[in-house]
Amino acid sequence: MAMAVAQHRESSSGSNINKHLDNGKYVRYTAEQVEALERVYAECPKPSSLRRQQLIKECPILSNIEPKQIKVWFQNRRCRDKQKTEASRLQTVNRKLNAMNKLLMEENDRLQKQVSQLVNENGYMKQQLHTVNASTNDASCDSVVTTPHSLKDVNNPAGLLSIAEGTLKEFLSKATGTAVDWVQMPGMKPGPDSVGIFAISQSCSGVAARACGLVSLEPTKIAETLKDRPSWFRDCRNIEVFTMFRAGNGGTIELIYTQMFAPTTLAPARDFWTLRYTTTLENGSLVVCERSLSGSGAGPNAAAAAQFVRAEMLPSGYLIRSCEGGGSIVHIVDHLNLEAWSVPEVLRPLYESSKVVAQKMTIAALRYVRQIAQETSGEVVYGPGRQPAVLRTFSQRLSRGFNDAINGFNDDGWSIMNCDGAEDVIIAINSNKSFNSTPNPVDALPLLGGVLCAKASMLIQNVSPAVLVRFLREHRSEWADFNVDAYSAASLKARSYAYPGMRPTRFTGSQIIMPLGHTIEHEELLEIVRLEGHSFAEDNAFLSRDIHLLQLCSGIDENAVGGCSELLFAPINEMFPDDAPLLPSGFRVIPLDTKSSDTQDSLATNRTLDLTSSLEPGPATNHIAVDAPSCPNIRSVLTIAFQFPFDSNLEDNVANMAHQYVRSVISSVQRIAIAISPSGLIPAVGPKQSPSSLEALTLAHWICRSYSYHLGAELLRPESPVGDSLLKNLWQHQDAILCCSLKSLPVMIFANQAGLDMLETTLMALQDITLDKIFDETGRKTLCSDFAKLMQEGLAYLPAGICMSTMGRHVSYEQAVAWKVLEADESTVHCLAFSFVNWSFV
Repeated sequence: MAMAVAQHRESSSGSNINKHLDNGKYVRYTAEQVEALERVYAECPKPSSLRRQQLIKECPILSNIEPKQIKVWFQNRRCRDKQKTEASRLQTVNRKLNAMNKLLMEENDRLQKQVSQLVNENGYMKQQLHTVNASTNDASCDSVVTTPHSLKDVNNPAGLLSIAEGTLKEFLSKATGTAVDWVQMPGMKPGPDSVGIFAISQSCSGVAARACGLVSLEPTKIAETLKDRPSWFRDCRNIEVFTMFRAGNGGTIELIYTQMFAPTTLAPARDFWTLRYTTTLENGSLVVCERSLSGSGAGPNAAAAAQFVRAEMLPSGYLIRSCEGGGSIVHIVDHLNLEAWSVPEVLRPLYESSKVVAQKMTIAALRYVRQIAQETSGEVVYGPGRQPAVLRTFSQRLSRGFNDAINGFNDDGWSIMNCDGAEDVIIAINSNKSFNSTPNPVDALPLLGGVLCAKASMLIQNVSPAVLVRFLREHRSEWADFNVDAYSAASLKARSYAYPGMRPTRFTGSQIIMPLGHTIEHEELLEIVRLEGHSFAEDNAFLSRDIHLLQLCSGIDENAVGGCSELLFAPINEMFPDDAPLLPSGFRVIPLDTKSSDTQDSLATNRTLDLTSSLEPGPATNHIAVDAPSCPNIRSVLTIAFQFPFDSNLEDNVANMAHQYVRSVISSVQRIAIAISPSGLIPAVGPKQSPSSLEALTLAHWICRSYSYHLGAELLRPESPVGDSLLKNLWQHQDAILCCSLKSLPVMIFANQAGLDMLETTLMALQDITLDKIFDETGRKTLCSDFAKLMQEGLAYLPAGICMSTMGRHVSYEQAVAWKVLEADESTVHCLAFSFVNWSFV
């Protein structure tokens, strides 16, 4: 009996031990075992069952541990990593919230002071109205008034210090006081993920904007960065310090001459003659303030400023103070008088808008220092192996080269060759232009003739600049001539230039966009565009290669108020060296009128000219007809500039070609603008037509019904309704669903939201993607082997594999299902559909 009890206890004890082991509990790992598991975790945080079993076989020290216990260890390890990452994120968010809270409290104090001041002024004005002998020179308003300074003050160091101290006082009253009636910038709400707090002037002389935010840099680093205005302000052509000396209080006074590019061919450029004062306040804050001087003094001579209109900078600058926990709080104020009288009346809203100053200068400055801070801390990583400074330099060179072409300054060697009027194409020539990127003459490409630029500006209406630029970027074949691209690219591959009409080529229609980098808020995208083409002539070997363009795209966010949209590009060698020579061309679209954010938000941001255009989430009504009455008459100025190198003996031929080409581009852009406008007049662009929403509903019905017919199961939930809701549910399906045409080269004709996310594309660019570009080599082989089965049986299951997004990223999926989409007669095959299950980026 005792033996039986002992055996029972032993059996019970063993059973409990096995139970604990089965549950993965009470397992103690040795240091060697943990080290071995950590090595595997570093390579693969989520190993498969086969990998875990293989690990036990390869590591004898893990032989006494069950595979289930190994699985639990990896689960716990991933959980600890997730908790650590989340804790770090929360600390960062908390620090941002504390800083933002401090800024909001300061803003609240300023607003309370402003309210109190307005109440006092209102009471005083009421009192004056009841007084018969009221003074006409009422000085109740404390707004800052800028008075001109005499030439004597400018030439006298003591006078300069007096001007500097006055500038400092006026600037601080704008940055933290009530000297300007600030209102919140439309569409820029403060929050933990926002860049900062932005405001524009409501009623003051000139145009003014203010920004304040948290930057993870030391105050001196921020001041040095912002004082180097050409590095972050794309419209700044040149800044020259004429005089610099130390002030008695330890500050620095500088006399500066600044030149600004004109944004369009229809307006002259601006320049400023200013005093800049850098000092440290008693509380340790660093201040850089600046204002215009009325006297010429030691400023530029008349010849240097002949092509410029002298503008005025009212007290502006930067207030930077250290923040607890690291970083700095930055206040930026820009207050300008841009002399709007000197431009045509249609352009004056551009020079009288505080929103434009906010986007181009104030917000751009804060974004730039935040970008530098994130790059310095390693938060931003670019590929492929490019340093952030190199990519920034490429962006700056593209923008500066385009601005040079638009303005055509005489001191750069430009002269007008032909001009048919203010609204037609202007041909400018630069025989002195050196097509090089660095001072090293070895890297330069000798131009026997020079550079020719064809440029024009025109007014476009009722189309969003962001939508237009996005279309031009994604549908290059709708407006570009591959022969012209090939001619420009030939300047990088050969030392001779020929008229492009002598070398006919054929564009294959394939455009591949490869991202290089972007700013932290994706307001600028730098990318490489590869165009595939073939020459008709056998002897033109260089034209049989792909053409590569370095491209800068900005301003494609429709919610941004006051910002311009640009698409700039330049041919580049396929080796893409850091010092590659660039000759930029492109488009700039500048909105002239202020726009209501409530109205603009109702516009479809992904309008396209194919079947997918009506597959927006929501009721499947005719968006075009609904939006048209509520759309304001948006007016924008479109500026186009194309640059071409030429040989001296072909100058006339290249000039004629450039003139005709830019006219052709203008015609194409006007046609595109009409097509994508919400006016309801949508003609065909190329071979593509805009369908009604009924076609989209029909396709959605065919996809779901064919899935049920071939697989014997429902693609959507059985209770899913039909009609508009069917399309909406298909659009929001968790799996990536794609449809391609049945052609010799199948192209995508439909994708739901998950499919667009997987391919990293938009509805507008979907039809430029071919089926073979989605799968990797293994996936293409599998599809080819199962294609006959798919066409015969109407269904094929593809195993787990890898596919590619349009941005070159790898996407894994557990399974893909392919089926034939049948039309209503159930015999005609309309297209092929694919469903990628449980996909994720690798």
